[in-house]
Amino acid sequence: MDLLAIDLSLALEKLLLIGGIITFSLIVAMYTTYGERKVAAFMQDRIGPNRAGPFGLLQPLADGLKLFFKEEIIPTASSKLLFVLGPALAMITAMLTSAVIPWGSSINVFGRDVSLQIADVNIGILYIFGVVSLGVYGIMIGGWSSNNKFSLIAAVRGASQIISYELAMGLSLIALLMMTGSLSLRTIVEQQMTGGWGGFLGWNILYQPLGFLIFLICVFAECNRTPFDLPEAENELNFGYHQEYSSMKLGLYLFSEYVNMFISSAVMATLFFGGYDIPFVDEATLSLTIGANAVALLGFGALFAKIVFFLFLFMWVRWTIPRFRYDQLMDLGWKKLIPLALANMLITAIVILWFNK
Repeated sequence: MDLLAIDLSLALEKLLLIGGIITFSLIVAMYTTYGERKVAAFMQDRIGPNRAGPFGLLQPLADGLKLFFKEEIIPTASSKLLFVLGPALAMITAMLTSAVIPWGSSINVFGRDVSLQIADVNIGILYIFGVVSLGVYGIMIGGWSSNNKFSLIAAVRGASQIISYELAMGLSLIALLMMTGSLSLRTIVEQQMTGGWGGFLGWNILYQPLGFLIFLICVFAECNRTPFDLPEAENELNFGYHQEYSSMKLGLYLFSEYVNMFISSAVMATLFFGGYDIPFVDEATLSLTIGANAVALLGFGALFAKIVFFLFLFMWVRWTIPRFRYDQLMDLGWKKLIPLALANMLITAIVILWFNK
């Protein structure tokens, strides 16, 4: 009975953690849409949304209600099961990646240490790549099942883009894994926290700047963000792979992009910027003063601040750089980023062997 009680409490703890992380991710993604419209307005010397609620803060709720209450249309010539499955798969794969991200250190709740990570698997990075590779099916299924040639062309372009840039993204991380010797994201964060200046000198961005730059560019392509938003090139393909979608099915496709942005920002902050490490602060000493729970919450705040920075970077680039042509996109991925990632991997291997001989 004691073992059963322990298993039930652990299951309840994980369920609450999963619910909390999913809810938090959805709220952040929802207000990222508001933030993007405000950032765009600022850059274009406009006001942006300001009617729904104070300062327009209820605009995301208004947009969500609009999508829920719009007429839902399923084309008669479409494959109906796959037509529904496409946006659902895009949203599910966007959320699954959050399972292995360490959102903070452990907190003590009623005498029980609760880890702010759903699953600390020792192949966390492989899990992320496995889930990300499934995201292409959401685009491909949605475009093909619509029975629309423009949607199919956009889906094929999107699949080619995602698969191409996954190669460079994976190669850019091999150099990082050579340094860390671990695929666990929590281990990678803890290694970065041992550097000088309160962990700041241990951040991987200082040792893998080229790897981070390649990874960042690939993340933009994986999230279909400008200047790599070719699957949704309205001026070329009417509306892209989700042209036939309406109501909340369209909303799921649009929303999954912002969830992907949020989770990708969390992954970049975890791998290269110390994760929940508070820069210039020794967490062990600070916990003796204010308590371990307060330090864990501050660590989560530090991670969230890094995520917000990357979200702003996504928006900044969108309203600054024009869209590439498709041949330029493929040329950058295959002829520039992959050779650079291979060169970075080779140089990292030589440096590691030189210092360990």
